[in-house]
Amino acid sequence: MSGHRTDKVGAQVRAEIMDIIQRDLKDPRIGFVSITTVRMSPDLRSARVRVSVLGDTSQQRDSLSGLRSATGVIRHQLGRRLQNLKFSPELRFEIDPSIEYSVHISKRLREILPESAEPAEQHPMKEASSPPTGPGGPPPPRGGRREEDPE
Repeated sequence: MSGHRTDKVGAQVRAEIMDIIQRDLKDPRIGFVSITTVRMSPDLRSARVRVSVLGDTSQQRDSLSGLRSATGVIRHQLGRRLQNLKFSPELRFEIDPSIEYSVHISKRLREILPESAEPAEQHPMKEASSPPTGPGGPPPPRGGRREEDPE
């Protein structure tokens, strides 16, 4: 099976699972959940569903346990919605740490960067009336003659 088909089916499974979570699941343990990626096996019989949960680690654990307990319902709904698949894929939910990691890296970068450095937008612009000179100056005009120094 080609990687293109597994990617397309994974995107379709992702969209359907998000819809099922938002509309059909009533479990109070499932908080604000976002599905980041769905990786399908080459035979399309199993899917790794990576989720990101807004909240602390206890909310993440609760949401993950709620999703895992609702796996049968989600899988049944997927089977009804995805008519192009012969089998409804076996779902494995796991926490995706990438968003949390990117927030951590951005905090670290803010700590490391000097506070006295100003962003580029706050510096006054150079005078626009004087053209740049030197090797970085404007290119010579196209066509026509160049102006020569009279001797």
